[in-house]
Amino acid sequence: MSIETELKLHVSAEHLSKLRRHSFVRTLTSGRARTQKLTSIYYDTSDLALHRHAMALRLRNVGKQWIQTLKGGGQVSAGLHQRNEWEAPVPSERLDFDVLKECGGKLPHGVRHHLRPVFITDFSRNIRLVEYEGAQIELCMDSGEIRAGHQSYPISEVELELKSGEPRQLFKLAMALLDIVPMRVEHTSKAEYGYRLFSASQPAVGKDVLAPLHKDQSVSDALRCLIADCLSHVQSNVLGVLLKADAEYLHQVRVYLRRLRVVLSIALRYQPDTELASLREQVSELCVGLGRSREWDVFVTQTLGSICARFPQHEGLQEITRASERARKQQHETIAQQLGSPDFQRMLLRFGAWIHSQQPDTSPIALKVLVSSSLKKRLKDVDKYGEALLKDDMEQLHRLRIACKKLRYCIEMFDSLIDRKKSKTYLGVLTDLQDVLGRFNDHAVAQRLTDSLDNKTRHEVIVLIRKELARDVDELNAEFIKAWKRFAKLKFCWE
Repeated sequence: MSIETELKLHVSAEHLSKLRRHSFVRTLTSGRARTQKLTSIYYDTSDLALHRHAMALRLRNVGKQWIQTLKGGGQVSAGLHQRNEWEAPVPSERLDFDVLKECGGKLPHGVRHHLRPVFITDFSRNIRLVEYEGAQIELCMDSGEIRAGHQSYPISEVELELKSGEPRQLFKLAMALLDIVPMRVEHTSKAEYGYRLFSASQPAVGKDVLAPLHKDQSVSDALRCLIADCLSHVQSNVLGVLLKADAEYLHQVRVYLRRLRVVLSIALRYQPDTELASLREQVSELCVGLGRSREWDVFVTQTLGSICARFPQHEGLQEITRASERARKQQHETIAQQLGSPDFQRMLLRFGAWIHSQQPDTSPIALKVLVSSSLKKRLKDVDKYGEALLKDDMEQLHRLRIACKKLRYCIEMFDSLIDRKKSKTYLGVLTDLQDVLGRFNDHAVAQRLTDSLDNKTRHEVIVLIRKELARDVDELNAEFIKAWKRFAKLKFCWE
């Protein structure tokens, strides 16, 4: 078994051709470039048992030779694909399970006699071995298509596979290539695109929980894992945003960028780092735009939706809804442009280089101490802003909501190091409080957005909307008082 370490980059066919001819690439190339025609047949059961086990089995034709490969396990971290690989030549265009066994590969029980071809990848690969800052990297430029039945999907990508050196060099080379042509860090493998084509499915919305931490981990390693996890969840949803597949993709990008910002704050308190500080600033700027997008999402789908349900035939409300939908769509377009921009891709690559840099953990602090101090700081902020209960101050309530959100994110990030029973109960009460505070915030945002929509022809309708919003205030106050009292008397889940 070997472990394949590679970085994939999507690039348009036009820019791939430009990159192939560029002098920078030629200067780095060691020896002569070569081109291969690669046709791969992927096998699985009719119910995709291998795919469910995160495995891919293929036969690849290279010249006159057939090579059998089983891939499985591994991970994608900040765009870096690392997978276990069992590969060996076979005599013909037939799966050879004896050869698979000899090289250490093992299929899930019961699938062997049910395997059949499910899709084909057919592409031309331009291969160069390049030397970059002391690392040997195989630079492959692939152009072709994936076929499943009568359906096809284009292949146009760059693969950087590490042969020797450190993984961070892959990211540094990718940033240098990004200076030549626009590219997108590719979170999805060719095999995964093939499975989507075969099953006629959209990319799944990434909602996975963060990977568990271990009490014996160093602080540095734990923080890197959390940062990498947040980035992975962001990247798994970006394509859905760019394809405009579903609003939930954008929501998940928002959630995990906010989580990432919280992790970065903890990391920078633990150990100052100029590169990480710069990246946190860029994440924060993105979060501002994403926040504006969410405001219009909630206003259109919840606030106005609720009011329109009370007045279903009101033409003025329908016109306001159409205007708001246009503003919402514009915000989504702005975010999609940012997520598809070279600046965002460079940010991802910089994160990847930082995560995979070999930096010693010089701090004597234990992970348990960091978790304790982080959670207590967040709880202290919640208690401080909780005085808004007595002051009826909307700005203070807003700060309390943010503090509650950050405390919840921290508990969820460190959940594997906390008593599960205690954290589940605590998170339930905290989430209820945050939900009420969120509705207060949605109410305040709605007032502001209606101001932006107000004009002479709409004024009467705006007055109606404001009256309907005012109806909810007393009920919200009562719910908040109840939720705060319940939270305030709850014992903290971390001891």
